[in-house]
Amino acid sequence: MFKFIILREKVRQFFASEDGASAIEYSIIAALIAVVIVGAVGDVGTQVSTVFENIKDALTPPVATP
Repeated sequence: MFKFIILREKVRQFFASEDGASAIEYSIIAALIAVVIVGAVGDVGTQVSTVFENIKDALTPPVATP
């Protein structure tokens, strides 16, 4: 019975503890920032690719002289 009381108290302390809460919150914030960065980089990359495609299409190919 004594071991059960000790175990119950340890479990109660574990669930009442907030030691790791800040680290988890910062991890979630960092993950969200990473998702935003990946999305932004993908969008910017597509826009840059479109600009270079337009430049490529605007250039005329060289004409060979006989």
